[in-house]
Amino acid sequence: MADYKDVLVYCERTEDKLAAIATELLGCGRKLADDLGQKLSAVLAGSKVSSLAQEAIAFGADIVYLIDDPLLKDYQTDSYLQVMERLIKEVTPQILLLGQTNIGRDLTPRLAFKLGTACSMDCLELEIDPDSKLLLQTKPVYGGNAQAIFTCDSYPQIASVRMKAMTPLERDNSRKGEVITFDAGLDPQTIRTKVLEKVAEEIEGIKLEDAEVIVAGGRGIGGTEGFKELEELAKVLKGATGASRPPCDNDWVPSTWQIGLTGKIVAPELYIAVAISGSSQHMSGCSGSKNIVAINKDPDANIFKIARFGAVGDWKKLVPAFTNKIKELLAG
Repeated sequence: MADYKDVLVYCERTEDKLAAIATELLGCGRKLADDLGQKLSAVLAGSKVSSLAQEAIAFGADIVYLIDDPLLKDYQTDSYLQVMERLIKEVTPQILLLGQTNIGRDLTPRLAFKLGTACSMDCLELEIDPDSKLLLQTKPVYGGNAQAIFTCDSYPQIASVRMKAMTPLERDNSRKGEVITFDAGLDPQTIRTKVLEKVAEEIEGIKLEDAEVIVAGGRGIGGTEGFKELEELAKVLKGATGASRPPCDNDWVPSTWQIGLTGKIVAPELYIAVAISGSSQHMSGCSGSKNIVAINKDPDANIFKIARFGAVGDWKKLVPAFTNKIKELLAG
């Protein structure tokens, strides 16, 4: 235990800036490090990422480990697993945090296996136990129907964190920190895959993951035409439109709209669930929402047990009336 100290955050990037999940993890990591009386470190891996080091410091990091190598231009399991394993074995953090993103889902369990420790995936809350000083890791279980707290007595303690579950610190450009260059030491022969092509997802309006308001529809919407009503409501609220799995499987809406265990994980301020029954698979994708409003004709639908507000009735009448009322209030 004596050899393990500090909190280390793996910082993802979006083009030329830190990804939102990175700033959220730095905010969370800062609190954990302060509670332990230790330092917060960040790792930046990629190609030409040195300009982001000061940004990580501004959002709370004391130390930034910079791993800059052309072989790290694109995320690939082989290369990133190698460099992260080497770094962690050298700096021996007590806690390692990653985001519950496509990268985090891939990298977190592999790192835990390589390092001979455990990991908790998709955490909603993290805090330090005042007595044991272990990391208390709260995550959804039973398809999101309950939450459980886990601890791990092997080190490093590794957790991936759901997007928007944590709050970033206010950016402070006056903060000072240390930037340490770490040699990737990669052998190209050990990288078994390569990126042949990148296809950008075409999105009109706000991305689901970034939306503060989401209007989502389920099987009860009945078809493509019904989703136009939901899109109108989302537009008025300056939000995004999503769906449960059945509408996507039936090609009523694009698969990129799917929210749930096999879709996207979202945590908006307001989640309006229209004609969605509230299955555990779907709720796993939106249970982190600050406020859930349910509209369903079935008064016994499971969604009402989870929603903060609910309306029982035909969505074809309720949604247009709701949309018109909002337009009226905004105009007034």
